[in-house]
Order: sequence, then structure tokens, then C-alpha cells
Amino acid sequence: MTIRCLAVDDEPLALDIIESYISKLPFLQLVKTCASATEAMQVLQEEKVDLMFLDIEMPELTGIQLLNIMKNQPLIIFTTAYPDYALEGFNQDAVDYLLKPIPFDRFVKAVNKAQERLQRSAKPALEPVPVPAAAPAHEHEFMFVKADYKTIRVDFKDVLWIEGLKDYIIIQTTDQKIITLLSMNKMMEKLPESRFLRVHRSFIVALQKIDSIEKSRIRIGKKEIPIGEVYKDQFVKWVEENNIQ
Repeated sequence: MTIRCLAVDDEPLALDIIESYISKLPFLQLVKTCASATEAMQVLQEEKVDLMFLDIEMPELTGIQLLNIMKNQPLIIFTTAYPDYALEGFNQDAVDYLLKPIPFDRFVKAVNKAQERLQRSAKPALEPVPVPAAAPAHEHEFMFVKADYKTIRVDFKDVLWIEGLKDYIIIQTTDQKIITLLSMNKMMEKLPESRFLRVHRSFIVALQKIDSIEKSRIRIGKKEIPIGEVYKDQFVKWVEENNIQ
């Protein structure tokens, strides 16, 4: 990438130094040197400029004033003998702020910053690569719960029903009863919706384990589970969708 540069300074010696430094870096191309901000404005209207080395204290129009009236300005590296303007310089989104006399290594560092910024802006915007969402719990065949000072694996296929007791829940499986500190709402988040349904404020049932439905009660083995009024419509809808009545 060739960077087209403009140097603006009312001091001839300062312009000579900038011109000399530019000539030493093959990726920089000097478009012109200007002794005033008004001259620079004319050049900017006629030429493509990627980077401008700009003095601040100049007669008629300062470097800051030039930037305030410019549209579509190039990248700016300030070159000045006055450190007091540093804050104002960075408020103008300058690439860098070089204090005279400017060492060559400091000049190169500033130019490298400009090159990096130009390279970033030249890259075409890439569409974000979609990040696969973390698999929800129900895409697995099991969950883990904490009980008896350990973490226990519970296979969904073994769960018969879940009963809520204030801050605790009982998970009844085919071969054990697990008591854990968890809310019913949090438990529902862990369960696959297609296999479990909340039928009462205190009960979640494994739909595939239902043996029979008797009015407002569900029977799983010898266990009778009430169907709450709040959850009745959702349960009836599930029954209708599965054509079991």
C-alpha cells in the first residue's frame, strides 16, 4: 500500500526534514509540501491525500482551524514545537502528535500507526461468522443436579415426575429419589419441553411415563398427580395433539 502524503508547515526547515524522512520510506509518496493551511486546502481539493503532516501554529489559519473547516480530511499526524496542543490534537482524532525536533525513529512509529489504520479501513467489511449457540440442556439426554454434597447425573429417560417442596424439589426416577435445592422454574429450564410438562404448581411429569388420565389427575405407576387449573389448558392441548383421547 502506497500512502500519499502532504506536509504542511510554515517553517522551510521543518518541511525539508519531513520531506527527507518521507523519501526514506518506500511506502510513502510525497504529493506536495505546503507553507500554509490555505495552500494545503487547495492541494486537498485537487489531489488524493491519505496522510497529512500538519503543523499547528501557522499564520492566517492554524492547523486546528484547518481541520475544523475541512470535509473528508485525510489521516493527520501533528508536527509542532508546542506540547500544549497535545490534548486538542488527540481530540481531532489525530494518528499521532510529534514534537519538534522530530527524531526519525519517532516519525517511523507514527507512520506505522497511520499505515495500520489505513489497512484496517481498506479491508472489506466481513460478514460475522455465526457462532453456534450453546446446546440447550434438552438436546442432551441427561442433566446434573447437586444433592447430598455431590453432583449427580440424572438421565431424562429415568425420570418419572418432579415434585416441588418450597425451596427444594424431589426428582423421582425409576430407581431413586433425589432431593435438591432448586426452584421449579429453574428445573423446567433444564428439561426438554417435548418430554416434560408442568401440570401443577408443585408437579412436573415425564409425558412418556403417564399411564392414565382420570379427570383432573394423572397416574404414573401408583402415584396420582393433580392437574392444576392454571396448567389444565396446556395439558389438554398436549393430549389433543397426541390423539390420546
